[in-house]
Amino acid sequence: MPDKITVAGVSVDTRHWIGGERVASAGTFADHSPIDGSALGEIARGGPAEAEAAVAAARDAFPEWAATPRTERARLLHAIADGVEKRIEELAIVETTDNGALLRSHRRGVIPRVAHNFRFFADWLLSLDHEDFETRGHTNHVSWDPAGPCVLITPWNAPLMLATWKVAPALAAGNTVVLKPAEWSPLTASLLADIAAEAGLPAGVLNVVQGYGSEIGDALTSHPDVRRISFTGSVPTAKRIAESAAAQLTPLSLELGGKSPLLVFADADLELAVDLAVEQYDNAGQVCLAGTRLLVEETVAEEFTRRFVEKATALEQGDPRDETTDIGPNIHPRQLEKIDGFVRRAVAAGARTVIGGHRKDGQYYAPTLLTDVAQDSEIVQEEVFGPVLTLQTFAGEDEAVRLANDTRFGLAATVVTGDRDRAERVTARLVAGTVWVNCFFVRDLQAPFGGSRQSGVGREGGTWSFDFYCDLKNTVTAPKGWNQDHG
Repeated sequence: MPDKITVAGVSVDTRHWIGGERVASAGTFADHSPIDGSALGEIARGGPAEAEAAVAAARDAFPEWAATPRTERARLLHAIADGVEKRIEELAIVETTDNGALLRSHRRGVIPRVAHNFRFFADWLLSLDHEDFETRGHTNHVSWDPAGPCVLITPWNAPLMLATWKVAPALAAGNTVVLKPAEWSPLTASLLADIAAEAGLPAGVLNVVQGYGSEIGDALTSHPDVRRISFTGSVPTAKRIAESAAAQLTPLSLELGGKSPLLVFADADLELAVDLAVEQYDNAGQVCLAGTRLLVEETVAEEFTRRFVEKATALEQGDPRDETTDIGPNIHPRQLEKIDGFVRRAVAAGARTVIGGHRKDGQYYAPTLLTDVAQDSEIVQEEVFGPVLTLQTFAGEDEAVRLANDTRFGLAATVVTGDRDRAERVTARLVAGTVWVNCFFVRDLQAPFGGSRQSGVGREGGTWSFDFYCDLKNTVTAPKGWNQDHG
């Protein structure tokens, strides 16, 4: 296979990045664009040998990187951010071609956030501190020690941004990294390796390996030299990773699926509520945080639905490279089949299709709204990860909260109300890692991010990221016992 492919005019290396060198594999896997199904190229398909080599490179590079002063680590992370900003257009078009998300979103928000991820954690590292405190005259000093090689396994729906949510704090903390991107969207991870090398990151500090989870993922997550594993993806895969890591008691951070509610009360600004609800179709519904369960107070449900249908049916679906497009394709034929299966089974069980409910040409699924759904039905309880919303009604706060909390997930929730007291009462009772009130997807890296129940384990962001990627140490020093001759 060729070592490099050209994607939208951008050269992308198809090999792994291990120990500061490009490494080929005997096997490959095909990468296709969801926009039109076209073949983008053959990507190096790693397995146990590549996993072993990558972990060994990370292990060997760890002592020197861990001993690198904070200021130098921060400088290198800022240099990586500089490299990202110089290549925003290239990264945006490759990412759009590879995963089908809107090009305008990549240009204006997603890829700039990649650079911000590196800058934020570089700066947070320099301010990371805990004030010393006294215990019966003894001094306690808390420190964050680098843990060691980290395996980071990232999803396909926002490949580079979600990867760097993990890579940036792991590197800032003084750890070395083995990054395995999703096989459906691997290309920008390869470009990140180039950018990091150009920024001067030492060999072995960041390694990128590609392949299937069943072949290379298991070898990575069960490796005895790995000190941390962070994964974003599905609950079934997380369970397999947890089983694999259990033998070594490797600490895990898991950001998993969601079936988040969006609650609309009768006192809400209905125009705002409709705008927020239609926003849940963003990225063709392939957003873990999406409020896919619309819960609307029954007295305004009819008017809400009328306005929702009017706005949702005006969305432009098509080529994500077109500035006028609102919704692009779904990532893969298997994902499209999964989405369609959910809808067909829901309709067979009695759900009513208000809009959508069908495939379009290629890998596009029409934005869909289903009503007349039972609370215990599959379509209400399971994550679809496509442009499919359900609408249920409630009579008051207690029923709204009961319906909102009645799934095995707890990633996020959105509340739309004009009553501040109600907002406080309701949000206090919701089971969710993030709750938005009269807004959606406002995300600050200072805030903890993660899910409750089967939506995840642990939190990312700010000091919470360093708490995970480090071994916290408390040093207790007595006031006596010093040899005065040595000062």
